[in-house]
Amino acid sequence: MRWTPGFPREPSGGTRSRRGRDRERGQATVEFAFVLPLVVLAALAVIQVALVVRDELNVVHAAREAVRAASVDPDPNAAVRAARRTLPHAEVEVGSRPRVGEEITVTVRYHSVTSVPLVGALFPDPDLHASATMRVER
Repeated sequence: MRWTPGFPREPSGGTRSRRGRDRERGQATVEFAFVLPLVVLAALAVIQVALVVRDELNVVHAAREAVRAASVDPDPNAAVRAARRTLPHAEVEVGSRPRVGEEITVTVRYHSVTSVPLVGALFPDPDLHASATMRVER
């Protein structure tokens, strides 16, 4: 029997049997089942790291807001309020207020909670901090 387009080859003609193809499909399913949990775990870890980076950026922003408030307002509570508007539950440390033209420093500390399911327990909760310095304007 000669092979012609449109007709399947005979099994001895070099093509795989249907049974061999079914086994390969099963093998791919098993490989996918082994790899999928690792891919999900890696994706969740990336999400957790992104959340910690977001918190770090918020800490830096809160420090800048607080030092700006401290540079224009002699009340140290103004700096604390400015930082907590940006980042609630932050600890704010305002340095002593110098004369106009000198520098004041504010430090903001924040405890970032790692809470993404499955991977949150793998990462310890980091303590983030940032300091900002600015000249006193008033």
